[in-house]
Amino acid sequence: MRNEKTVDALNSLVKINNDRYEGYQNAADNTDAHELKTMFGKFAQDSQKCRQELANEITNLGGTPTEATKNSGKLFRAWMDVKAAATGNDREAMLNSCAYGEDNAQETYENVLKNETEHLTQGHISMITSQKSALREDQNKVKSLQNAQERRS
Repeated sequence: MRNEKTVDALNSLVKINNDRYEGYQNAADNTDAHELKTMFGKFAQDSQKCRQELANEITNLGGTPTEATKNSGKLFRAWMDVKAAATGNDREAMLNSCAYGEDNAQETYENVLKNETEHLTQGHISMITSQKSALREDQNKVKSLQNAQERRS
């Protein structure tokens, strides 16, 4: 039972990284701004790295890493907003959508660390905390660009 709960917790993080990857790939593909294209590409790679670490742990536990995304509600719409904003090449809307998505990623990591620790080993907690911190750096970069864009507007 513990492994099943652990796999479920880790898969929730796989899903958020799948969302981030798809969102940032869409954004990178649909912006003409070199700075954003480079940054979004890096963020997509960061999600791939996190996803792979999580998938390895899930496999070690005898589980199957999910290929799904969190198609539910706000996060899905936020990533779709990224694509729509990128298509219109609206930098401010794109950054706002990315910031919203990053907030959801942080919330997902925080929820796992807060509510699932009894199902996680210390190694899992350390990996999750490290990933959350790395994604927080990405979030801070987005928010910094978002604030700079707002000052220009």
